[in-house]
Amino acid sequence: MKNVVLFFLAAFIGLNIAKSQEKDGPVLKWEINRYDYGTVYVDDLPETKLDIKFTNDGNEPLVLSHVRACCGTRVHRWPREPIMPGEEGVIQVEFRLAPRAHRISRTVTVTSNANPGTTIFRIIGEVVER
Repeated sequence: MKNVVLFFLAAFIGLNIAKSQEKDGPVLKWEINRYDYGTVYVDDLPETKLDIKFTNDGNEPLVLSHVRACCGTRVHRWPREPIMPGEEGVIQVEFRLAPRAHRISRTVTVTSNANPGTTIFRIIGEVVER
């Protein structure tokens, strides 16, 4: 009898855990978690226009209410229309790399109706002398 009660208790807990992990509402999921330039040389700086791709991995429309970037990074375009479940969106950004040795550390902050409401995409790397 004790084993039967323990079995049903474990099954009940397992079902509640599975239910709590379901994706309710919109979910902003980045295609990649961050963009890493790695090590680049001062005399060979790459193009610094990026298309940051994401997907609505939830079950309700995703609405971006605000997209901002730091440190001289310019947001050219971001979706103003709702992103339906399973659909992709793109945020286009551009910035300039100074022709001197320094660390690349930029962020793009997205405010939306997803949970969490604010998500940060990071752009990293390092510029070095050859």
